[in-house]
Amino acid sequence: MAEICGRICRERGATLTVGAGSADTRSTAEALRALKGDADAALVTVPAFVRPSEAGVLAHFTALAEQTPVPLVVYNIPYRTGQSVGAATLRRLGELPMVAGVKHAVGGVDLDTVALLADPPAGFAVLAGDDPFLSALLALGARGGILASAHLRTGDFAELVRAWHAGEVEHARSLGHRLSLMSAAMFAEPNPTVLKGVLHAQGRIPTAAVRLPLVPASAAAVEAALLAVRDRR
Repeated sequence: MAEICGRICRERGATLTVGAGSADTRSTAEALRALKGDADAALVTVPAFVRPSEAGVLAHFTALAEQTPVPLVVYNIPYRTGQSVGAATLRRLGELPMVAGVKHAVGGVDLDTVALLADPPAGFAVLAGDDPFLSALLALGARGGILASAHLRTGDFAELVRAWHAGEVEHARSLGHRLSLMSAAMFAEPNPTVLKGVLHAQGRIPTAAVRLPLVPASAAAVEAALLAVRDRR
């Protein structure tokens, strides 16, 4: 998969970031080494289930940074991993030579988010990972986002990033509110079931099927999301 996508991205001048690894440091390092020549970067989740200390998280990524052939984006998503990583540890991760940024998805805008964006390491990209909070994080200084709902109205999401970076506050705030409401509709049921339902209804993917234990989104959720996509008020 990485080989095929990597070839197509190179042909089109696009950057490919591949999700790789597990909660085990050794197997994650093996997965990263396999990306050499195919991917431009790897998205690596904070170890899930085992719930290491923050010192363990730092040791995990330090070991990976010494072995990876591609830059790393740390995926900080405590409501899925069970492990919270504070601003101080994220700064230390950002100082590692092969760590390029963090996909930050903590379910809102907490004090660690504010503290991190107030003083991020040089060259360390903070990327929003919770779709409805993209605009809020951009207003605080985030570089961009890695977002499921940006498959829809992609140009508007790109415009939102541009507007915040350009200081066009009123335009960015208005657009951000609208996109946040649309994003919320995409997460009315477990992700990515609603998004796949919408993409299928639009004829952009051949099926809305998902693997168990996920089940397809309800018709009501998909219809509400389609209305949100069309609503540009």
